[in-house]
Amino acid sequence: MVARLEREVALAPGPVRDALLALPREVLIPQAYVRRSAPDETPRRWDLLDWSKPGDRDELLRLLYSGESVPIQHDGEPILSRIPGPRSGGAITAMSSVAGMTADLLHQLGLGRGQRVLDVGTGAGVTASVACFVCGHDGVVTVDIDRHVSEAARARLAALGYRPVVATGDGTAGWPAQVPYDRIFISFAVPRVPPALMSQLAPNGRALMTLGTSSPSWPGLAVVTRSESGVVEGELIAVEFGHRGGWGFDRLFLSREFRDQITTSPGDWTRRSRLEPPADTARGMWLALDHFFPGLVRHFGADHLTIGAPECGSWMRVCPADSGRWDVTGAGPRDVWAELQDVAGRWQAAGSPHTYRLEIDADGTQRVTTSCGALSWPIPAPCRDHGDIR
Repeated sequence: MVARLEREVALAPGPVRDALLALPREVLIPQAYVRRSAPDETPRRWDLLDWSKPGDRDELLRLLYSGESVPIQHDGEPILSRIPGPRSGGAITAMSSVAGMTADLLHQLGLGRGQRVLDVGTGAGVTASVACFVCGHDGVVTVDIDRHVSEAARARLAALGYRPVVATGDGTAGWPAQVPYDRIFISFAVPRVPPALMSQLAPNGRALMTLGTSSPSWPGLAVVTRSESGVVEGELIAVEFGHRGGWGFDRLFLSREFRDQITTSPGDWTRRSRLEPPADTARGMWLALDHFFPGLVRHFGADHLTIGAPECGSWMRVCPADSGRWDVTGAGPRDVWAELQDVAGRWQAAGSPHTYRLEIDADGTQRVTTSCGALSWPIPAPCRDHGDIR
């Protein structure tokens, strides 16, 4: 797995690589789920594989070292002392993230010996184990909202010889008992930078987290630092992949029926345009689109650019026509193509940025802007009616 990540340039030489190379994942994750149902099949079906069963070991090893995400909990169940076998219905409620993304983010975090680290969202404990290996477990705190996840991680980290503080609680509130932290890492998407975590960040400290909306299509990586004098600064980087939303995070998705509709329906209108759709690599534009015109989800499985707004039923697809022109078909109350071109024009006028400045004021105000201020948007405070994002 490590060699494959190195070939894919997702893992650079250094302490994170050494930690992953030394980590026996079957000790940290002796049980994991493998999905047996088709993508759109309901109810969903899984099998819980167990390292103690010789017949499960080959498949479990392939899963653990595939580099893909590994489901570890179903419907909030207790994790220790589970009986392996099939499960039906419900949902996966905890998992270990994709190895390449985790490795890249931990490399960017800049872990070093003796640092105090706060790991928010314990999951399978992979991030905590890397932090213990690199920094020493005495300075590591890992927090998860689910006590079953915390209990399992505590036992399995101990089996590796690591004894960090493993706590249960709202990770966005941090863990005041061990402040300040030199490094803070959140392993789930949040809608804004949690103010409590910034107050717990040490001078010269760094925090990383995925900033996302209800759409899974266009995440941003927030990199926040505190200077020696205490000034908090940040940047928001448009990225291809990010962490999923945490507990309580409303997440839009395109149902199978809606996907079929937007790829086959004649729509309400079709127009021919000489404007070329923005490239997939124009991630700074897509990130801005997600904030200026929220509620859109990209259908990445379609042959051509296809976007839907599941809350109102609007959609748009773009297909190449002839002589550098494009056929744009749409339906619903929103003109998604017009929204797209509006943001694309503003993004280009601002210099086509890939990275934005993330302003975090002492009063809780947060704003994303370009260095010249030509393109900017606020990050709203959470709505109390929808609960806390954890």
